[in-house]
Amino acid sequence: MSGNDTASFAPNAGDLKYAPGASARLHSPKRSLRTLEWIVLVHTTTLLVGTTWAFGGQHDLAQTLITWWGSLGALITFSALQDRAAWKEGWMRPLSWLIPFTAFNAFVLLGCINPSFREAKYEGETVMLNVGGWAGFPSSARPMLGLKGLWLFDALWISCFNLALVLRQRRAIRLLLLIAVSNAAALAVFGTVQKLSHAKGLFFDTVPTRQIFFFASFVYHNHWGAFMLLMISSGLALTWHYGRRKEARDFFHTPAFGGIVVILLLAVTVPLSGSRSSSILATILFGAALAHWIVRLVKVRRQFNESVALPLIGVFAALLIAGGAVWFVAKESIVARLSKSSEQISEMQAIGGLGARAQLYGDTWRMAKKKLLFGWGMASYPHVFTLFNSRESRVDRLPVFYNDAHSDWLQASAEHGLVGTSLLALCAIVPLLRLRRHHFASSFSGYLLGGCALLLIYGWVEFPFGNVAVVLSWWLCFFCAVHYARLQDREATGSRSASTHAHSGEV
Repeated sequence: MSGNDTASFAPNAGDLKYAPGASARLHSPKRSLRTLEWIVLVHTTTLLVGTTWAFGGQHDLAQTLITWWGSLGALITFSALQDRAAWKEGWMRPLSWLIPFTAFNAFVLLGCINPSFREAKYEGETVMLNVGGWAGFPSSARPMLGLKGLWLFDALWISCFNLALVLRQRRAIRLLLLIAVSNAAALAVFGTVQKLSHAKGLFFDTVPTRQIFFFASFVYHNHWGAFMLLMISSGLALTWHYGRRKEARDFFHTPAFGGIVVILLLAVTVPLSGSRSSSILATILFGAALAHWIVRLVKVRRQFNESVALPLIGVFAALLIAGGAVWFVAKESIVARLSKSSEQISEMQAIGGLGARAQLYGDTWRMAKKKLLFGWGMASYPHVFTLFNSRESRVDRLPVFYNDAHSDWLQASAEHGLVGTSLLALCAIVPLLRLRRHHFASSFSGYLLGGCALLLIYGWVEFPFGNVAVVLSWWLCFFCAVHYARLQDREATGSRSASTHAHSGEV
């Protein structure tokens, strides 16, 4: 091949400007998805869509159906294990991630065969008697509830784990996230119309609820906010990817522009739902994304000796328009929640502390310290916490009932102890250990992991993981991020290998 021939295949500066990832895509393997890959995609997307529309999974019948449907993921895992070619080609390495998952299951099951409470009848009512159980071993206050909770968790986890075990192409992950974000957008539109119509119950008053802070199909607005954080992170990842692939078309005719519109639609529902904490986290997420985009913009414009002033002016003008749109749609909710925040701050100043939330955290920590090593058992919190609850109603002086600790970290410590909580954390830490520093530089995986990290931080002061849809979405985004980074390495290695063979042939 002559030098002129070689030059004709090299991208020029203009091509690089409009399509930074074009050269990398020349060697991307393009093949049809295997049958098992399609099964995983269909199974996961139907699980996600069904869970989000079924009250976010916060309904007994819905949870039963979700558990059974998610359990089919185990059959998919077993089917994947039969692929001999996958073993030879190294696709089965994620199986090592099952070690902490299996250990956590063993821990919970061991506790379930060592009950620490026993049901008894007293004057026609069922009461719980603290019988202690075998000292020095994991135990469970409500073994049957613990088994049910573990089954649900396993069904969600294994369904998302299959994404890393079975999918072979990054475009399959992008397709999955496109469906997830589209579903979130449909829920956002539904929830916005429902909110603006002043519905007093879910699904336009067809399903009554005692929780006034509901949004779309979600019973609790903070759970909706947590779900939106993950979907916005997914939307940012997709928009960044397609924005870099815009080629020679103008920005307004690219998928990236449509992505920004969808992201803004999702974002406006967070303050509209009345979730103050999620609104703050969404602002942080958008601030980080904006900073990332500006840094990238300045770098590219300077590379081509172009002014950055005009694009930056456009960015800030767009921010003002977006902020005005959010205020126009969610003004009533924002004002109401700001007023509530002011009242709570005044109350905290009057009593000299964080109020009822601090009392709740203190009582939960006392519960956790009582069985610090192994905890009280999965799904035991609302039943055991009554022994430690010190808060009484101001009206009738009766104890205030809490179903959740409003802190996932504290509740995990109370239910699973240090051992169980560590095993649960290792279910995410072990897959992360497979990544290297350059993986975290991937914008696509970075946005997904950033959203997951925000929810972990949120879990210190709220209970986002008390919602089934949020748990499912978190593991879905997590495994998509980790596996996407791994596939980038595999495809890059394959491209370099193909290039080496091509040059060898020329010689």
